[in-house]
Amino acid sequence: MAIWISALRSERIKLGRSQIILLAVIDPILCAVVGLMSNVGNEEGSWTALFMVMTLLHALLFMPMMAGIFSAFVCRYEHAGGGWKQILSLPVSRTALYLSKLLVVAGTLAFNQLLFLIVVLGVGLGKGYDLSLIPWEVFAPKLIGGFVACLPLAALQLFVSTMWSSFAAPLVLNMVFTVPNILVANSVTYGPYYPWAQPMLVMMQAGGEYDFGAFGLPIESLMITVGGSFLVFLAAGLVYFNRKPV
Repeated sequence: MAIWISALRSERIKLGRSQIILLAVIDPILCAVVGLMSNVGNEEGSWTALFMVMTLLHALLFMPMMAGIFSAFVCRYEHAGGGWKQILSLPVSRTALYLSKLLVVAGTLAFNQLLFLIVVLGVGLGKGYDLSLIPWEVFAPKLIGGFVACLPLAALQLFVSTMWSSFAAPLVLNMVFTVPNILVANSVTYGPYYPWAQPMLVMMQAGGEYDFGAFGLPIESLMITVGGSFLVFLAAGLVYFNRKPV
């Protein structure tokens, strides 16, 4: 247990030095601009409509990009100045070290989701929506589901970031595969298995509002696919990391 705590504390300190948390603010701010510029009026269902308008940009583009950025940042110090040789030569469990990095990435993504919710509420209040009419039964599964759906991508990006010493390469790869999201998501065949599209599919579908393309798949099926993807990427990353030469 002490090893886990020490590993998490070390990652938290490095994360604080990188000012990566500031990046988590960019996404909600830009989504807020979209929400404020939208033509969603103050009427029945306005909270849900506003949430979906802002979610499209958030889940389509920013969540996948943030997963890649956060994963690259937690490996940045080790890639600089032979950091991997130093840390892997210490009597520290590699599994604990790898999972602590993944937990830090997951925690940052959860924080990003919380900021997104706060911004949605702020924009809604700014538009004069009634706070008592907030459909938490709609918001909660979408926010939690979107976070869970981002975990396979975080595991995949962390795997790639530990392999490549270049800080920019994983980010470029992530951006390249994020761009086709809207096209891939419309494919019932490929959409559910595309890690970059999974957050959008889950956040847009949780609640069953859409029935076209991969959006028409049952949310249960999507979450099973998400869970399977996460286990595959996590296992691959752990196997590689535990065999990584010093």
